[in-house]
Amino acid sequence: MPNNTDTYNSPFNSRYASKEMQYIYSPDFKFKTWRKLWIALAESEHELGLNITQEQIDELKAHADDINYDTAAAYEKEFRHDVMAHVHAYGDQCPKAEPIIHLGATSCYVGDNTDVITMREALLLIKKKLVNAIASVASFADKYKDMPCLGFTHFQPAQPTTVGKRATLWLMDLVMDYNEIEHVLDTLMLLGSKGTTGTQASFLELFNGDHEKCKELDRKIAQKMGFKSCFPVSGQTYARKLDTIVCNCLALIAQSCCKFSNDLRLLQNLKEIEEPFEKHQIGSSAMAYKRNPMRSERIASLSRYVMIDALNPAWTASAQWFERTLDDSANKRVSVAEAFLATDGILDLYINVTSGLVVYPKVIHSRLMSELPFMATENILMDAVKKGGDRQELHEKIRVHSMAAAAVVKQEGGKNDLIDRIAADPAFMMTKDEILATMKPENFVGRAPQQTADFLSEVVKPILDSNRDLLGINVEINV
Repeated sequence: MPNNTDTYNSPFNSRYASKEMQYIYSPDFKFKTWRKLWIALAESEHELGLNITQEQIDELKAHADDINYDTAAAYEKEFRHDVMAHVHAYGDQCPKAEPIIHLGATSCYVGDNTDVITMREALLLIKKKLVNAIASVASFADKYKDMPCLGFTHFQPAQPTTVGKRATLWLMDLVMDYNEIEHVLDTLMLLGSKGTTGTQASFLELFNGDHEKCKELDRKIAQKMGFKSCFPVSGQTYARKLDTIVCNCLALIAQSCCKFSNDLRLLQNLKEIEEPFEKHQIGSSAMAYKRNPMRSERIASLSRYVMIDALNPAWTASAQWFERTLDDSANKRVSVAEAFLATDGILDLYINVTSGLVVYPKVIHSRLMSELPFMATENILMDAVKKGGDRQELHEKIRVHSMAAAAVVKQEGGKNDLIDRIAADPAFMMTKDEILATMKPENFVGRAPQQTADFLSEVVKPILDSNRDLLGINVEINV
């Protein structure tokens, strides 16, 4: 229980998000990144000929991590401006460098560039967990690729598939998410050093009208911060559509995880597959026998939040006026951060659940066999025609027998006796043993095992091979 029990505590901190993601969105990560950006700016300006000494840069580097938070807080109370508060606090620690900190920059130089850097670090953590989720589901799909199970369309019994093939549907969604996150990471750009309205006027003045040095300044800052490029044009801020693109990427992951959780909740009701259940876990405060799919339900719940939250950056991007307004700030610092914190928690749950799925083969087989007679009727019809029967006559008989057998199941609660009815009908010229010989479940799954094996080897394996260094994480579920 947190010590501060008399104030609001975010459930993302106490229940859902990992320590790693919480740190990425912590004040410490933010303000250390601000200082890295001020160092990169000073170094770049020094390299481009401005009167900034190596001694000043070294002084900035010496205090890059020991942030004087109390001093910054006192300055912010006085200035009502967080960036200038930290400029002055940094200057107190670096008296020689104090005159050149933030030279030529506006607040968005540290604010916006830090937001992009933070999103990149958060995306890299999400990618790591996504790759591990892919590995977990791939292992399950491979293990059960040959196990026949009843398929469902409209949640009504349909042509059989296999347990592993069904898992590839979850996996395909994750692969699409992986491709999207790779694209977003590959195209991510810094704001750079654009000035108050994006014209770089202050830097053009510093460089005595040298346009090439202004362009080189952006290139140098991008390179020092590990990016390929900066936005070629902007207002004071980077285009807020970037937040929309990033959060849409997270919403895609949420969609995939939610679809999986819905399927698993239905399968748990059918008693075919269950999420892991701890030895001392309580499913219900009243009904002691219950094994509720609480982790899958939490995946669905958090996923819903992320999908709706993605509307925030879209509205924010569309509402920006000309070169800058400030109605983005309060919204984006909440919506973007919480999108990442929630998605991080979703993937931890996803990995935890898929790594410990409990499969009940006898229940799966029993349900399949209870419906298979209806699905075998096409094969029975063909075999009976081969023996000389009339296709149209036999089709009508199968329809009548099927309706009668369904009535026994639905109205009387009895077992499906369709095979007995057909075997007893001389028009089919088939014994019960002959009919049962055609009813091997593996004969009805089509290419499901082969599709699964091909997908795993041709699509999934290259992803896992290229990200081998990301595999093997341990996730922690707090509640």
